Amino acid sequence: MSQMLKFTIFVVSLTYVCAQKSAIVYLFDPTGNSQVTGEVTFTKSSNGLVATGTVTGLAPGKHGFHIHELGNIGAGCTAAGAHFNPHNLTHGAPEDSIRHVGDLGNINVGALGTVVLNLSDTLISLEGEHSIIGRAVVVHEGEDDLGKGNFDDSLTTGHAGGRLACGVIGIL
Repeated sequence: MSQMLKFTIFVVSLTYVCAQKSAIVYLFDPTGNSQVTGEVTFTKSSNGLVATGTVTGLAPGKHGFHIHELGNIGAGCTAAGAHFNPHNLTHGAPEDSIRHVGDLGNINVGALGTVVLNLSDTLISLEGEHSIIGRAVVVHEGEDDLGKGNFDDSLTTGHAGGRLACGVIGIL
């Protein structure tokens, strides 16, 4: 294949990826130990990305909701690695200036075990340094303390507990 043809295919591919306006993740428990499932769409807006969707099968209350660094959902979601943190900062709330890029806070689940998501974030993106494409979303067992707790892992994980469900974000 000629160098010019390779370059043309690369430019067309890059243009296609950068032109994406939305991405999707299907959440599930790869261990089969819970009934947690969900679908979340990330859509470009004038203020970053908006995440909309539904997650079901969770215990009522708050659950940590994060973008993790890897798109590997093996080993009960632990293969997804740590929170997406390209700037090596401490864990924080979505509105904090010092936080992981992947820190999206908590989802608040109602009495019936379902949450309808509609959150926005200014750090995550569908392209560039903060791209979430190919990374994992993880729903945690407990509430994220937003880095403000007094636990050993508050500044790394928000003390949000185990991983209940996950999925890899793909282009929609």
